[in-house]
Amino acid sequence: MKDRDVSLAGKTVLITGGARRVGAEIGRTLHGAGANLVVHYRKSANEVAELADALNGSRAKSVVTFQADLLDLGKLPALVEFAVRSFGSLDVLVNNASTFYPTKIGDITPSAWDDLLGTNLKVPLFLSQAAAPELKKSSGLILNIVDIHALRPLRHYTVYCAAKAGLHMLTRSLAKELGPEVRVNGISPGPVLWPESGGDEAARAKIIQRTILQKMGTPEDIARTALFFASQAPFITGQILAVDGGRSVAW
Repeated sequence: MKDRDVSLAGKTVLITGGARRVGAEIGRTLHGAGANLVVHYRKSANEVAELADALNGSRAKSVVTFQADLLDLGKLPALVEFAVRSFGSLDVLVNNASTFYPTKIGDITPSAWDDLLGTNLKVPLFLSQAAAPELKKSSGLILNIVDIHALRPLRHYTVYCAAKAGLHMLTRSLAKELGPEVRVNGISPGPVLWPESGGDEAARAKIIQRTILQKMGTPEDIARTALFFASQAPFITGQILAVDGGRSVAW
């Protein structure tokens, strides 16, 4: 593979929730391919500063950060404007920010519904809408981080799964609405990181056992897929690629 085949030199990438975990790895990978980054964060001020310092150390003035609670929809146009003002264009929007926690039937609250539907579905829609005019100018890409549980429900996570199912269809709908100028695709991760809240070791072992490749993935697997969509897939739109070691096949 030739370096120029994966070059994002001169491109601007806006990634939400990009301070840590999978979002940060996507940012590092796309930056490594030459992109300028606008990294949104909500609370992870220390982590985003560390990430920006490291990447700007390797290429000066190539990363800027933007703090916002994306559920305040009035901030979304400002985020897009900040990206364009910082680097002159917007070429890739990565809708990565998400909330994830259980909502057992009998305990579901309106606030949990608003939060999970908001971060996983409402925000990607309204941020994509705000970014669409700039992405049309650049023949750009919207990349949504979906989840294999958009199609296969996860016990006790009813609201989260419903939100990701909506994002799955939103990805396909936006592809139809925004083509031919803008491509819209999604990545559905499988087991690549465990939730920070911990979890049941036996349940984790069971998940790996039911994954065809019999192992965990890594954030790098998701980031490499993001790079593929951003740099090598000009004829792909409306698609959601499961990066899950075969988990969704071997359910």
